[in-house]
Amino acid sequence: MRRHLLLVDGYNVIGNWPELAKLKATGHFDAARDRLLDILAEYRAHENADMIVVFDAMYVPGIGENYSKWNLKVVFTQQDETADSYIERLANDLNGPLVQLSVVTSDQAEQWTVFSRGALRISSREFYQEIRRSEREFNHSTDPFIMREPKRNQIWSKDQLKKTRPRPAQTDAP
Repeated sequence: MRRHLLLVDGYNVIGNWPELAKLKATGHFDAARDRLLDILAEYRAHENADMIVVFDAMYVPGIGENYSKWNLKVVFTQQDETADSYIERLANDLNGPLVQLSVVTSDQAEQWTVFSRGALRISSREFYQEIRRSEREFNHSTDPFIMREPKRNQIWSKDQLKKTRPRPAQTDAP
């Protein structure tokens, strides 16, 4: 069975998703990146998908780091390297008989480049719809189970509360 790997052009997705684009427009790049990673981590958990999220050094010059957050591989390219060139290199190196690579970006030149290397392409907008579909499906499939579970931490009944109240002290007055 082929392993499916998603490569996500982080800033391209941020610019094309309404909630994240608003954060970016107000200069909250960190919040937009964190929110994107939260959304992708949740999707990854629902769909059991392997993902690499690539951010170029446009907004964080020279960081050139890799780290994992919630089982996502997150890459910040080197200062003079774009996310596009990094994704193209990965598409060339990782796509093979045992790996089906999909690249999430709305950059048409990037889509055609990775497609020519055998990877599938998904626009940021289409991926947004896929994320929403996955959320609806997950919520729909889990609601009946949640409703059947016995409630925990229920408030005590009035009879139970009466039993816990201290009783007035008895006096020996005539």
